[in-house]
Amino acid sequence: VGKKVQAIYLWWHKPVIDKELLQSLPNLKVIANSGVVMDHLDLKLVAGFGVKMANAPRAVSSTTADTGMALLLASARRLVEVHNIAISPSIEYCEADILGVKVAGATLGIIGMGSIGYRIALRAKAFEMNILYHNRTRRNVQEEQAVGATYCKKIDSLLQQADFVMLVVSLTPQTHKLIGKRELELMKPTATLINISQGAVVDQEALVAALQSGVIRAAALDVTSPEPLPRDHPLLKLKNVIITPHLGIKTDKATYMITEEAVENILAALSGLPLPSEVLPS
Repeated sequence: VGKKVQAIYLWWHKPVIDKELLQSLPNLKVIANSGVVMDHLDLKLVAGFGVKMANAPRAVSSTTADTGMALLLASARRLVEVHNIAISPSIEYCEADILGVKVAGATLGIIGMGSIGYRIALRAKAFEMNILYHNRTRRNVQEEQAVGATYCKKIDSLLQQADFVMLVVSLTPQTHKLIGKRELELMKPTATLINISQGAVVDQEALVAALQSGVIRAAALDVTSPEPLPRDHPLLKLKNVIITPHLGIKTDKATYMITEEAVENILAALSGLPLPSEVLPS
């Protein structure tokens, strides 16, 4: 049926798009992705076959921002730890052993102030947090004032001041292992690292060492490298880590909206119209 296929809807990186598949689909016009991140696609390879590509940015921003705030709050109040205490056969404990940290009045540093990062800032403002952000391009003054955010031109300044550091960047050669040993050592020993971008943005070996030695207080990760982690990975054994299985966009409404957005892009491509969310190779 290869000659009949004109569109592919990618769900969770399936099917794998390689040269062999593209060669077998001579009438393919568009590949629509179920999400924003496109690092599982060789964009130049796909474009070389004259195939357009699209993602689904409108559907995922708010849901992913919710995930980021959920991880921040869960880590601050140690919800996984205290849940395990509450359901254990013996609930004898010392309250001082399960003290969390206050969120209101704390400083949140957002690295990557795109659509998702800005929605996180909106949520953080409602929690009375002080907001710093680092981005390739600075937001305009009106947008900054709307969420009370302060721009940090250098990432080091943000890392040194933030109580919570939230990673919301795309994975590129420039952001691969963006947070390593040096960056972790710049953070406060009371700080928490939250990653909702891509696992490879963080040097995981350096993160393990920092969490074990008290360089930082905790980490909350919706993404790892690889996914899932090997069952013997040291991150899975640390009490000061929360790991979720890439939940970012996974709600019933977001899934429906992603599919709608993908269909919109596919129909546009098949009709020879501009794609609402076209992604071009860099």
